[in-house]
Amino acid sequence: MDYVNLGTTGLKVSRICLGCMSYGEPERGNQPWSLGAEAAQPFFRQALDAGINFFDTANVYSAGSSEEITGKALLSMAPREELVIATKVHGRMGPGPNGQGLSRKAIMLEIDNSLRRLGTDYVDLYQIHRWDYHTPIEETLEALHDVVRSGKARYIGASSMHAWQFAQALYVADLNGWTRFVSMQNYYNLVYREEEREMLPLCADQSVSSIPWSPLARGRLTRPWAEQTARSERDDFGRSLSVSEDEATVDVVLAMAERRGVTPAQIALAWLLTKPVVASPIVGATRAHHLADAVAALDLKLDAEEVEQLERNYRPHSPVGFA
Repeated sequence: MDYVNLGTTGLKVSRICLGCMSYGEPERGNQPWSLGAEAAQPFFRQALDAGINFFDTANVYSAGSSEEITGKALLSMAPREELVIATKVHGRMGPGPNGQGLSRKAIMLEIDNSLRRLGTDYVDLYQIHRWDYHTPIEETLEALHDVVRSGKARYIGASSMHAWQFAQALYVADLNGWTRFVSMQNYYNLVYREEEREMLPLCADQSVSSIPWSPLARGRLTRPWAEQTARSERDDFGRSLSVSEDEATVDVVLAMAERRGVTPAQIALAWLLTKPVVASPIVGATRAHHLADAVAALDLKLDAEEVEQLERNYRPHSPVGFA
């Protein structure tokens, strides 16, 4: 396993992050395809054995049970100091007008709830899951700064938003001497490259690491275009992330994988890892080969001609993945 520093920090994370959205009690929340505690256990073991030290979840995944499963599994398998645990805040976790968002009230409540569910007294990376249009960014950033100062989080990160919003957040943090974001968890893969226009150049300029979510486009880049899975058949959000024009790119991935004697997932991840601003793609795993493919992608080197072949059929998309 290779490790890189997250942003300009000294925190070293594995080049592959295990995304834990797939782990949660199916009867909780709106993810009936998720794996419960017993079924999820082997994936944490496999990840640790492969040298993965970076794990990402969120309070809203399976109504909190993803955090419960993630924390219990990891802390039973490895010392806390060897783990890099990330979670997120923003989505609805309670009733009423204050049951979601990035107000000081919500952040202070939800960091404690996340720590309780994870079974730890701090998280390594605390991320805002989306932009909150109803709360001043100054309030959010000061609250996050206080979370870090209290020792409940080591670093803070952000997730999908407009580049101008992220630029504003970085400026406001610097202006007030508050903790600044070290990472951007954005939707980025071979069939959605809109982040290359503004967000990724901004991250490169500000020395912020990209840790892309859905690097395989919800599995679209791993199988023939018309092929469905149990999750894709019920994943309305996932269907909104791709368009018919993406089929040509998927075809190139499949053909190149066959020619190189590797899996399509390895090709798609190897392409993403050629981008200097990308630190650690977040890979979900519900089968053993999902993690095996991700780790194998670290040793797969694409030449310039192959990268050009993979990119040539891309067509512009409307922004997706956030509002």
